[in-house]
Amino acid sequence: MTIKPTIAVLGPGGVGGLLAALLSRSGHRVICLARESTAESLRKDGIQVRSRQFGEFTASVEADTELREPVDACLIAVKQTGLESALSRIPAEVLGDALLVPFLNGVEHPAALRARYGSVHVAPAAIRVESTRVSAEPVVIEQGSPFVEVDLASATAPRDRLDALAAALTASGVTARVTDDETATLWTKLAFLAPFALLTTRHAAPLDVVLDRHRTELEALVAETAAVGRACGAPTDATQLLARYGSFLPGTKSSMQRDAEEGRPLELDAIGGALLRAAETRGVAVPVAARVMEELRAAGY
Repeated sequence: MTIKPTIAVLGPGGVGGLLAALLSRSGHRVICLARESTAESLRKDGIQVRSRQFGEFTASVEADTELREPVDACLIAVKQTGLESALSRIPAEVLGDALLVPFLNGVEHPAALRARYGSVHVAPAAIRVESTRVSAEPVVIEQGSPFVEVDLASATAPRDRLDALAAALTASGVTARVTDDETATLWTKLAFLAPFALLTTRHAAPLDVVLDRHRTELEALVAETAAVGRACGAPTDATQLLARYGSFLPGTKSSMQRDAEEGRPLELDAIGGALLRAAETRGVAVPVAARVMEELRAAGY
């Protein structure tokens, strides 16, 4: 009998909560790490999922405020704005040699995590899904997209560990794969995400409205992000990136836009700031990105 991996999830929000619920439903032991009130709610009520892809179900999970025992993998699903405080829930001495998998936006976080926990087992991931936590206590997750796709990559982690996690995710219903190039994985995501997040937030409009009313600006921003990605060594293609936007349902909002609407801190620096810093380092001109970032900051973000 094969023993299924034990997986911790730091941050049971839209992404973390969905992955935790799917992994638990497929038979894995899942430990969610959250603040005390959320942990208590999780222990009592589990995670309720409403999904276009998986239907409606409730998954039981364990929950704690801190990692207190070894696990096979720990998924980091908090936002960059709350990362530093959240990492206090994962003591390095307890984490040990577990695979540490950040589902964070941007491209700069792997280096910070490797400095804190050691380089060997940090395995950055990119996820494509529309999933939102609509209630914190009880934890209720709504998945709007008919897909959950995960790319795992690491320049340092053992390939067999990545393959084992990808297999666990695939068995839970996620389309998961291991890629060979960490830089390409991270930049392919950022090149897609940055125009989507920045412009839906800048214009306070969902993606389909941006495509209709601000397409020229979107195309220019996509061209810039793709150029920066290529300069950093990723095979980013502007035409392919633009084509992906058309696959989303009308009314789709970026998480940054939702955060702006709710008055929460934005991942502006992790997404737009990282793009500008990489462009400056590589000598790539990004006038549209610079202007949009300036307008967002002038608006108080």
